Amino acid sequence: MSNNDHLEIPKVNFDTNGNLVIVPSATSSKHDFDFFAGKWKLHNKKLKSRLNHCADWIEFESTQEMYKVLNGIGNIDNFLAEFNGQPFEGMTVRLFNPKTKLWSIYWADSNEGKLDPPVVGSFENNVGHFFTKDTFNDKPILVVFRWDTRDKNNPVWSQASSSDNGKTWEWNWYMYFTKIK
Repeated sequence: MSNNDHLEIPKVNFDTNGNLVIVPSATSSKHDFDFFAGKWKLHNKKLKSRLNHCADWIEFESTQEMYKVLNGIGNIDNFLAEFNGQPFEGMTVRLFNPKTKLWSIYWADSNEGKLDPPVVGSFENNVGHFFTKDTFNDKPILVVFRWDTRDKNNPVWSQASSSDNGKTWEWNWYMYFTKIK
């Protein structure tokens, strides 16, 4: 299982007001997540704590199932796992905007009960990068989700955070997918 860290994160650009500027790839389409429809088994590798030079990882198994909605410009998945003996459920809503050619990915889970700000981006050469501004421990950060779908039957999702506007990134979660059906 490779962490796919060797893949470069695109440079993050900002407008004069400090907003993220995200431009779609030339090949961005509503079909970018078609590979993901169905049921999956996941091996997760997650840092015990973020943005504090932690080197300790938690590893666990989970499942995920995705189905398309809105005539194919959207999809929803359910993520099921167990943390410390307690059931955990996450949900992702992905929406493709045909006008901007960008995907917006929203996350909610059974711990928080709210939709997080969307990460926004697109795929290029079967690798997708999706960015947002967020806060962590009351400090502004950037977050990137990466989908490495070069192997459609065994994609890798990963997440990184940056506390220095994208100069450096800390990878804090990897999901290694295996198709069930």
